[in-house]
Amino acid sequence: MKHLPLLKEAQKSCPAGESCHTELIRYRAYRENYGKSSLTAGAAAQRAWFETFPVYVYDCDRIAGSRRGNWVESVDPLELKRARAIGASFGQLGFWTNSDHFAPGYDRFLREGICGTMARIDESLLVHRMEADKVEFLRAQKEVLAGFSTFVRRHGEAARETAARCDDPALREELTALAADLDYAAWEAPVTFRQALNLVWLVHLSFLFQNKYAMALGRMDQYLYPYYRHDIDAGILTPEDAEDLVACCLIKIVECGFGDIVNICIGGITPEGEEGINELSYGILHAVRDCNVPGPNLSARLHEGMPEHFLDECLQVIGTGLGYPALMNDRVNIPALKRHGYSLEDANNYCFVGCIENFIPGKQPAWSDGRFNVPAFLEAVFYRGTAALDPDVLGLDTGPLEDLVTMEDFLGAFERQIAFAAAEYVTVFNNENGRYNYRHYAQPFMSLFCDDCIARGEDINCGGARYPSVHGACGMGIATVADSLAAVEKVVYLDHACTLTELRDAMKADFRGYETLRARLQNAPKYGNNDDFVDKYAVWYVEFLDRVFGQYRTRDGGVFYTAMASNTQSVSAGHVTGATPDGRHAGVPLSDAASPTYGMDKNGPTSAFLSLCKPDYRRVSCGTVVNQKYTPDMLTDPVKRAALTAAIQVYFSQGGQEVQINCVSRETLKDAMEHPENYADLVVRVSGFSAYFTGLSRDVQEDILHRTEHAEIR
Repeated sequence: MKHLPLLKEAQKSCPAGESCHTELIRYRAYRENYGKSSLTAGAAAQRAWFETFPVYVYDCDRIAGSRRGNWVESVDPLELKRARAIGASFGQLGFWTNSDHFAPGYDRFLREGICGTMARIDESLLVHRMEADKVEFLRAQKEVLAGFSTFVRRHGEAARETAARCDDPALREELTALAADLDYAAWEAPVTFRQALNLVWLVHLSFLFQNKYAMALGRMDQYLYPYYRHDIDAGILTPEDAEDLVACCLIKIVECGFGDIVNICIGGITPEGEEGINELSYGILHAVRDCNVPGPNLSARLHEGMPEHFLDECLQVIGTGLGYPALMNDRVNIPALKRHGYSLEDANNYCFVGCIENFIPGKQPAWSDGRFNVPAFLEAVFYRGTAALDPDVLGLDTGPLEDLVTMEDFLGAFERQIAFAAAEYVTVFNNENGRYNYRHYAQPFMSLFCDDCIARGEDINCGGARYPSVHGACGMGIATVADSLAAVEKVVYLDHACTLTELRDAMKADFRGYETLRARLQNAPKYGNNDDFVDKYAVWYVEFLDRVFGQYRTRDGGVFYTAMASNTQSVSAGHVTGATPDGRHAGVPLSDAASPTYGMDKNGPTSAFLSLCKPDYRRVSCGTVVNQKYTPDMLTDPVKRAALTAAIQVYFSQGGQEVQINCVSRETLKDAMEHPENYADLVVRVSGFSAYFTGLSRDVQEDILHRTEHAEIR
């Protein structure tokens, strides 16, 4: 780990300032291509960026590619203003229009190299030579790929120039070797581990400068493993050296203070169904630990028959406080994807984009998703299509509460509200997603990394991708809903302690003057304690959301996945959601993602796990977030860690989809909230990502603080 500390220190000198080089370069290229199609002009602008963007190589770099070239001290304000106006006229896609959150097909790109990819484009040009639109698109791909080749070569030149100025003989030798690797990878298919890794990083960096974020690095331990194995066998690389190279790459994610949710997947089975965990899986795991920053979002796929020590190693890294990796279950995710028509090999090869979203790398358009606030539709039952706090909620009028004579009546009214809201959600999304002429917003560079765009001569969003686009509707507040439905059944329909009308009045008053009733509601069974009375409603929630959204299709024929996830929106959504029948006060955060309501899972983590694996998560094709919090010694003490390992294995064997863990003590979190100046480097798991704790809003800090903290497995 000689180079990582040097690079960490060097990056502190990265200047702050206005990010505008990219805008100016593209504008100058647009000026030369006025009157041409947006595709041709855009490709020329991208090539110009590749050929003129200021590249920078640190004297301690082992992997080239830096963000600092985009910061400039002075520009012509008139030119910058005009650049932004012209750039805006070309427009760009956004998250809901399949712009980013994509896992490139790095495996094929590395096998073929730039030269092999260029040859495929030429072959496709011959096939489609009589189809003008496809010829234009393929020529645009050639343009940007030629530019990228120059970009790689320019980094080799910069590494050589840095070496000439370097006083340290060891660093100079390293930079000279780096330059040679970049010279080779600028055209030929990579042979060595560093050539392959550097090519991947420069592709990723290129996406960042196209305003594409949360671009996944995918299954690095799979597509980089042949190069790792080649170098190990040839005696030109050690496992420790490979770990350092990976760390020197990943630390660049937070260069210049920039943070990005870059999901990396390790473990799992291979496309052929064989063991996928290898030496590089552990190397990447340790590299993320060594970086100790919240940038790379590491996810570990667990599967039946995997090496026993893999999960233990994962828990040890989580135990540093990072909260990485999130733990994912192949036994749930693969069948969840397979049911949508993906080949078994592609489903086996899934990775993740963004936080936890399941994705077929290099074969489908970029991801999109949105939040679906189910507790708000529960309010709509009580207020006849409206809500207590949020004036934007306008659901169905499902009639007077007096007409809901049985629990089945009440649940039926709730189902009608959800079905109506889902139809509205799909309508809004499809209107937004389908209003664009995607040919005008073609992405020839991204399409290089997606099968079968080159063969078809089509953009990734215009039929080039092997599979259609999918969208994830993220169901929020499953525990808030399950607890509320259990409370309604128990207090209203079984105990007859109040009527629905009286419950509505209590909720509208936020339980002021109804404290006794609120206590009864709070004492009703709660999700997370292995109680079928309430858990059956979580089972219903997962099944019903999948059934409702499963009937709809995206603009190009893809499906609507569901997710049990909320990011940090469980806090903000709670702010606009009135009091709920579980006894929750108005404005208080909803339950987090798929987790039990914090503080309500009173019987220990084993009972929580048993509740959590009752729903059929094979219906949740997008993914799930389950946050758990343990005292630090649960992950540092080998005996306690072994007990936690066993509990997770049982949870996954019974159908649990995901779990992620915080192990920063409550005392540390409280002190960090009081004295943030002492905790600048404190990293915690937030939801589907980790972050510096002191950089989070107070509401989110409080939400993390209030998570149930387990000190033992029982």
